[in-house]
Amino acid sequence: MPPTLYRDTGYSLNHLIEDIKVGRIGLPDIQRPFVWSAAKTRDLFDSMYRGYPIGTLMFWETGAEVGTRQIGMESAGRSPQLLIVDGQQRLTSLFAVLTGRPVLTKSFEQRRIRIAFRPEDQTFEVTDAAIERDAHFIPDITTLWSSGYKTTVRQFFDRLDQAADESLSDAYKDDLEERIDRVRDLREFRFQVVELGASANEEQVAEIFVRINSEGVQLNQSDFILTLMSVHWEKGRRQLEDFSRAAVDPTVTGPSPRNPFLDPSPDQLLRVAVAVAFRRARLQHVYNILRGKDLETGRVSAERRQQQFERLAAAQEKALDLTSWHEFLKCVATAGFRSRKMITSDNALLFSYSLWLIGRHDFGLDASALRPIIARWFFMAHTTGRYTSSPESQLESDLGRIAGLATSDGPAFVAELDRIVTANFTGDYWDISLPNRLDTSSSRSPVLFAYLAALNILDAEVLFSDLRVKDLLDPSGSAPRSVERDRLFHRKHLESLGISGTRQINAIANMAYVEWPPAERNNADAPRDYLPRIAEAIDPETLARQSRWHALPVGWEQLDYPTFLERRRQLIARVVRDAFNTLAGERKRYVATTAEDLIAAGESQTTEFKSSARWNPHTSQYDPKLGHILVKTVCGFLNAEGGVLLIGVEDDGQVLGIEGDLTTLGTKPNTDGYELFLRQLLDDNLSAPTASTVRIRFPQVEEKTICQVSVAASGRPIFAKPAKGGPSASDLWVRVGNATKQLHGDDLIKYQEEHWG
Repeated sequence: MPPTLYRDTGYSLNHLIEDIKVGRIGLPDIQRPFVWSAAKTRDLFDSMYRGYPIGTLMFWETGAEVGTRQIGMESAGRSPQLLIVDGQQRLTSLFAVLTGRPVLTKSFEQRRIRIAFRPEDQTFEVTDAAIERDAHFIPDITTLWSSGYKTTVRQFFDRLDQAADESLSDAYKDDLEERIDRVRDLREFRFQVVELGASANEEQVAEIFVRINSEGVQLNQSDFILTLMSVHWEKGRRQLEDFSRAAVDPTVTGPSPRNPFLDPSPDQLLRVAVAVAFRRARLQHVYNILRGKDLETGRVSAERRQQQFERLAAAQEKALDLTSWHEFLKCVATAGFRSRKMITSDNALLFSYSLWLIGRHDFGLDASALRPIIARWFFMAHTTGRYTSSPESQLESDLGRIAGLATSDGPAFVAELDRIVTANFTGDYWDISLPNRLDTSSSRSPVLFAYLAALNILDAEVLFSDLRVKDLLDPSGSAPRSVERDRLFHRKHLESLGISGTRQINAIANMAYVEWPPAERNNADAPRDYLPRIAEAIDPETLARQSRWHALPVGWEQLDYPTFLERRRQLIARVVRDAFNTLAGERKRYVATTAEDLIAAGESQTTEFKSSARWNPHTSQYDPKLGHILVKTVCGFLNAEGGVLLIGVEDDGQVLGIEGDLTTLGTKPNTDGYELFLRQLLDDNLSAPTASTVRIRFPQVEEKTICQVSVAASGRPIFAKPAKGGPSASDLWVRVGNATKQLHGDDLIKYQEEHWG
C-alpha cells in the first residue's frame, strides 16, 4: 500500500482566523486583488448559516520550522507552517468579513466587504445605501464579532421599534436575537481540511488539487514558486505584486512601471528574474532549486535554499529597477512598436527584457549599446513567433547560446544575438516566407504588425496625407476620423468583379492607412478611376515617396486584383526588410547568411540538421524511412515560419557531407541527381508542389558538400502523406521549438485559424 500523502482534519472558523492572524497559516491573498464578488461572499455566509456543505479546504505543510525567519527579514516575517492550496478565496472572504479588514479590488482600490443580515426572514444581502436605511437589516455583520456585539443588537432593536411605531413583544425579539446569535456562532463553523504533508512534491499537490477542485482550475509551476516565496520570502513576492499593481493602478503617483505595451503580472516578472538568476526558463527545475534541493542527490538544504533565494533576490532587484525597465521599453519603441495593440506575444517582450538585463549586468553593455541589438532581437522574435510554440524550450536554447561567452565580453554577446537574428532573417525569409505569411486577412497577424512597425521606423506618412503613421498608432494620441486603415480596392468594386470572400476583400495586401480626400470618402470606384483624381492634387515626389512606403507597385491601379495582391506582398516584405536594416544604425544591403553561420548558430525553430537523407550508417545501406523524416521536417517548416534544413550535418553541428547519400543514387550520383530525388520525394508526399517555396543548394563546408534546403512559410496549410503510405496527404506537421510536431483534431483547427486567419 503506498504511503498516505495527507491527513483529514477539521478546524473551526475561529481557529482558522486566529492561525491566519499569528501567521501559522499563510493567507497572502488579503494583500492581493480579490477576485470573488461580494455576492459570492454573501452566498457563502448563507450556505454556512443553513448548514450546507461549502467544500473542503486543502493545506500544504511547508516544512518550515516554527519560528523560521523569512529571507531578508529579522525579527518579523516568520515563515508559515501551512499554506492554503485550495480555498484561498473562501478564507479571504471570511477573514475579511469577520475581522473587518479591507481587500483590494481588481482595480487595486481598498474596499471592505460589507454583508447585511435580515433576521426576520434570515436572509443575507450585499450592503448598499438602501439597506443602510432599512431598519429590518443589520447592515454590517462584521460588528457581530466585535466587542460591540451587544450594542449592535440593541441598536438594531431600537431602529426596529422606531420603524414599527410600537414596542415589539419580548417573544418576537427573543426569536430575532436567537437568529442573530446563529450568525455570531458561525465562528464555530467546522471546516473539513485536507492537510498534505511536507513530503508531497509540487507535481503531487497539483494533481490532487485538480482532482478535488470542482472548478477545474489547474496549478502551474509559477504558482508553486510564488507559493514558495510566500513561505520563505514574502517580501520578494510583494515586490513583484507591487510592481504589477503600479503598472496599472491610476492612483500611483511618481515614477512607475506604467507603459503602453504590457500590464505585467507577478508570474511574468518572476520568469524574467529566473532567467537572469539561473539561466533557466523551465520553472519545474527552478522550483527545486529554490527549495534548496540538490538536483543530483535529492537532499534539501536550508543553507542552499538561502543561497538560491539570495541569488533570485539579486536578479529580481535588477528586473524591477524602473530605470532598466523603461530603458528596455525604449528598445521596443525603437523597433517601431507603439502600443499593446501591436504586441501579439508577451513572451517575446518579456524574454527580450531578460536578454537586455543579461547584456547590461553580465556583459557590461550600457543602454545605448543595447538599444539597437535588443530592438533587432525583439523585432525578429515577435515577427517570426519565436516564443509562441514551446517558449520555455526556445528561451533555454537562446540562453544556452550565450552561456559559454566570457563575462563582460559585450561585443561577443552582441555578435551571438546578431548571429541568431541573421539565421532567422535569411534572404529566403524576406523573399519568400514573409510574402507568403502576408497572404492573410488576420488583423492580429505578427507580420502585419511588423509592417506597421516598419512604417513607424521609416517615419512614413499616411497615404494621401501629411500625417505620420506613428502618430496614428501612438496610444496617447487620437487619429482624425477621416484617417483609417482601409481597402485600396473597395468592397463594392471587388464584388462587382465576383470577388466576395472576406479573406480576399480584407487581405492585408489590400489594406493601407489612408486619408481619403473629402470627395472620395464614399466612392466605390476602381483604383484606375479614383487614383488619377487624387494624384492631381498631390506633389508627384510626395506621391512617389508614399507609394514606396505603402508598397504600391508601379501602375498598381491598372493591375488585376490577384496580381496586385501578389506584387504588393512582395513589396511590403521589402519595406519591412529595409526598415529592419535601419535598426543596425545604417541602411545596408542584405548580406546572405552562409551555411557556416547557420551551423554555428545551431538548431532552432527555423534550423534543423540531418546527417543523411538516404544512407543509413548503422545498416550501411539505403534506408527509405529517412526520406519520410525529411518530408515531415519540410512540412513543419512550411506550416510554421519557414526554415532551413541542412543535410549532411550531425545534431551537434559536426559536418559529415552527403557523399554517403550520393552513392545510393544509381546512374546519377551527383548533386543534380540529389536535387531531383529531393524534388520528387517532396512533391510525391506533400499536398502542394514546392517549386515556389523550397530552394535547394549544395554549399561546401569544411571541404565537404552538404545540402541546404531553404523552406519558405506557406500561405496555406500543407499536408504530408502518412509514414505507412496511402493515397492522400492527411498529416499536418508544424515546427514547434526544435522539434516537428503533428497536430490533430481541435489543435489542428485552432492552429489553422490562428496561423492563417
